[in-house]
Amino acid sequence: MAVVDREGLVVTANASLSTLLGARAGTLPGKNAADLVDLASDARTWHAYREVLRGRQARLRFTRRLKHPDGHSLWVQVTVAPLSPQEPAVLLSVTDISARRELQARLRHLQMHDPVTRLPNRALFFERLSAALEAEAYEEGGTGRIGLCYLDLDGFKAVNDTLGHRVGDRLLAAVAERLTRCADEAGYTRAATPLVARLGGDEFALLVEDSTGTDQVADLAESVLKALQAPFDLSGQRLSLSASIGVVERRATGTTATGLMQAADTTLYWAKADGKGRWTLFDPERNAHRMTRQALSSTLRAAVDRGEFALEYQPLVGMEDGGVRGVEALVRWHHPQFGTLTPNRFIGLAEEDGSIVQLGRWVLATACRQARRWQLDHPDAPPIFVSVNVAVRQVWDSDLVADVAEILAETGLAPHLLQLELTESAVMGSAGRPLQALQSLSDMGVRIAIDDFGTGYSNLAYLSRLPVSVLKLDGSFVRGFQYEAPDGGAQGGEGSAAQAGAADEVIVEALIQLAHRLGLTVTAECVETASQASRLRGIGCDTGQGWLYSRPVAPDRISALLTKACAQA
Repeated sequence: MAVVDREGLVVTANASLSTLLGARAGTLPGKNAADLVDLASDARTWHAYREVLRGRQARLRFTRRLKHPDGHSLWVQVTVAPLSPQEPAVLLSVTDISARRELQARLRHLQMHDPVTRLPNRALFFERLSAALEAEAYEEGGTGRIGLCYLDLDGFKAVNDTLGHRVGDRLLAAVAERLTRCADEAGYTRAATPLVARLGGDEFALLVEDSTGTDQVADLAESVLKALQAPFDLSGQRLSLSASIGVVERRATGTTATGLMQAADTTLYWAKADGKGRWTLFDPERNAHRMTRQALSSTLRAAVDRGEFALEYQPLVGMEDGGVRGVEALVRWHHPQFGTLTPNRFIGLAEEDGSIVQLGRWVLATACRQARRWQLDHPDAPPIFVSVNVAVRQVWDSDLVADVAEILAETGLAPHLLQLELTESAVMGSAGRPLQALQSLSDMGVRIAIDDFGTGYSNLAYLSRLPVSVLKLDGSFVRGFQYEAPDGGAQGGEGSAAQAGAADEVIVEALIQLAHRLGLTVTAECVETASQASRLRGIGCDTGQGWLYSRPVAPDRISALLTKACAQA
């Protein structure tokens, strides 16, 4: 402590103050107190100090970092207060708080760093990210851009599950070392080194402030992938892994921490979906498509109630005589914002959120009602069947058998005039409830068809186990029929295509013969040319479907076809 007069000079000081400041005993009186504790370095504190000396302010307290004469620094808390109303002096108290400040710094470090990897944690990462995105951080200088590599480890969960969390933690620490080395190398020739942080689990981030462009961040992502390719040796365990990285680089102006992380998370998902072990750059157009998917998904259920769906029908034609045997019902979504959408734009979404059950029931009822209407309107024409696609989730999440029975009873359509199509991958491995449902439907008289046959597991054993009556050959086989068989003189690409087409024909002929031996009929999809139709007819295919005969059309066009068939008959 020291007593300071109204002019700011030390009147007397105790030995503790001399020791603290590194001054010889008895040398402090007469010195300017403000110089001893660095008061003048802060204009606000200096003004408040002068107010206390003049008796206009009762008290002042502040913290300063002082340089000791022996070279080390110390943190002190300084208090200035009047001795008494009668005394024209103030009391200066100086307390060494270095140990407290050190403890606070250690606690903050623990609070802001991951204990496993010793990297900055999620809290510190977002603190740095938010600071980097503040206008004053980039308006005074720098590039005004920011980059982010957001990654997680492919297959890390398997390491934790099989080898335990202790090995998993050692692996995370080893990954952190390699990431830090990549960041140090990337920052070697630049003003700032990228910040490496562990965001939680097996997720890491590398933040590039003042990015020079996409190339810089992409190079960093590439170096990370290469660094992680080498196996990890962990106490006798040799482990290999890869990472998927989402890369985002953009101007800092107008960017928020939330927006940047959402873009990075989306891009990381793309990297995983594209095959893992790679980095993927954020693509605004691809993101717009994802946002469209979200918009479609959020309105799908209500769209059925609003009557936004409609059915078109594509004829299934007998290969021998060209007569219409049946039609496939194909759903269309007349979306008020995105126009007419084909099933590939929304059926997957409907399966994901469960609305396929509601939509599928509507399609089934509408198709059966229309088929019965054609039958009543054209009593002289042979009745045609209607084929309806069924998703696996409809079998699991609804009572499909009861729905079909109710719809057939309500519409008056005979069961044999309804065909349900399931994909090969959906039918493959059917057991329990799905198999029971298919068997019950077959027993009812409904025909079961396997759609896109030949593209899935191609395990022919299940054909004898399941109540299947129709195989629909995938269009990829039929497209090969556009080439003539090689005559020995074909060269290059056309010769290879012709050979592939000949191979397709051999495969299709074998499948048709097998199907017929099992009592099944065969429909060829995507028939587009007369040549394809002729060759399919020659190897025994029963029915064809494709643009050669008709595109999917409205119900009245099918009525016109039936009227024409009756007139010709």
